[in-house]
Amino acid sequence: MISAVRSVRQGAARATDGALELARNVLAVEADAVRALIGRLDQRFLDALRLIRDCLDGERGRVIVSGIGKSGHIARKIASTMASTGTPAYFVHPAEASHGDLGMIRAEDVFIAISNSGESAELLRILPAIKREGAKLVAITGNAHSSLAREADAHLDAGVDKEACPLNLSPTASTTAALALGDALAIALLDARGFSAADFARSHPGGSLHGEALKHVADVMHRGADVPRVRENATLKQALAEMTRGGLGMTAVVDKGGRVKGIFTDGDLRRALRKVADLKSARIAQVMTVNPRTVAPQALATEAVAMMDKHRISQLLVVNPAGDLVGALNMNDLLRAKVV
Repeated sequence: MISAVRSVRQGAARATDGALELARNVLAVEADAVRALIGRLDQRFLDALRLIRDCLDGERGRVIVSGIGKSGHIARKIASTMASTGTPAYFVHPAEASHGDLGMIRAEDVFIAISNSGESAELLRILPAIKREGAKLVAITGNAHSSLAREADAHLDAGVDKEACPLNLSPTASTTAALALGDALAIALLDARGFSAADFARSHPGGSLHGEALKHVADVMHRGADVPRVRENATLKQALAEMTRGGLGMTAVVDKGGRVKGIFTDGDLRRALRKVADLKSARIAQVMTVNPRTVAPQALATEAVAMMDKHRISQLLVVNPAGDLVGALNMNDLLRAKVV
């Protein structure tokens, strides 16, 4: 009895190890398939991008994405991603298209056809009608010599060496590669068309991202007496005391009218220790950073994050159009506000 129980446990352990190894292999195969796409991105990708941008100029056209079977599920996801990132796009089932839905396709549109083989009968059946209408065709296939690839105005090669399925039958790596190419197109379009966080929030009113993305600097900044500040003629000692009081890792330096002249941060202090011989007599004007980075109170908080990331800083002074100090914020404020 004991040996039988031991045998069952050993068998279960081997099965568990085998499942983990298989799962790891699936992830490795699919990761390799996506990595292989990087080296294949070339002028054809730019051609597809141009076709879509041209169709969207003047808001005349739209992007229609289509596929059958597993490729159809990928097509739905790509259309959804494009729509949520500022590219008017929708999914059309190829079988439904041949029974009336082709009436939605116009000459100004771009039709993206997804098929691993490039020979899907449902897509090839509607191809003449799409061409006759004058719409442009972008094909995403795993076969550069397929019918879809040959007829396309731009072809994106999503071919894979093998599927992640042990039988090399179930669409796995191939669908992952097609989805990744679609994401690449969507994000390239997002960037090319200047789609912003605020635009994203407006298209996602039901999600928590809406409120976070539309937060403005004025919503999260410190203001009034909470903003550490000293005059230009202050001593370094006075500036350090004000920094400590404010707890923001910095103090603004202003003139008598309240206009920003500089900023003094923890980093400035470290630099001052190296270059100033007599810290006791030093004036803040000697060691501050002049013309510091600033942001307007009406700017989106996400813009402040982008500015901090770009310039590798942790604090920003908030000024009005006249250059008057009206607030301050640091990265911790943005983290608390869930903007980062």
